[in-house]
Amino acid sequence: MDALHPRLLVADFGAAFRFYDAVLPPLVGAHLARGSADGPYASWDVGSEGVLALIERSAFAAVTGAGPAGGDAGMLVSRVGDVAAGYGLCLRHGGTAVAPPAPRPAWGPTMHTAHVRDPAGNLWELQSYED
Repeated sequence: MDALHPRLLVADFGAAFRFYDAVLPPLVGAHLARGSADGPYASWDVGSEGVLALIERSAFAAVTGAGPAGGDAGMLVSRVGDVAAGYGLCLRHGGTAVAPPAPRPAWGPTMHTAHVRDPAGNLWELQSYED
């Protein structure tokens, strides 16, 4: 289970993919877990833990409401037991709503996500794979 890992939002997906695919294996022992240079998503794991994910900025813009150029260079991503409960918890403790809990079948057949900003403005995706 991926407790917490970064996801970078990139404009030139192919260049970012080739860079990380070349440097992550020798530097930290990561292997490509999902995706390819064709995008729009790829991730690398060490063992069974996610260490880095890339997503093409324009592919993600519709979810957060930001334009394809957007202001975020990255976000934190956490797999949680209950996306709606986690979303509510974040809002009750000063988080700001970005995108409410919703299924994301294009990202995975049982994927559900919600997006919040912490009090400092950092973007955080809460995700789960639900039946």
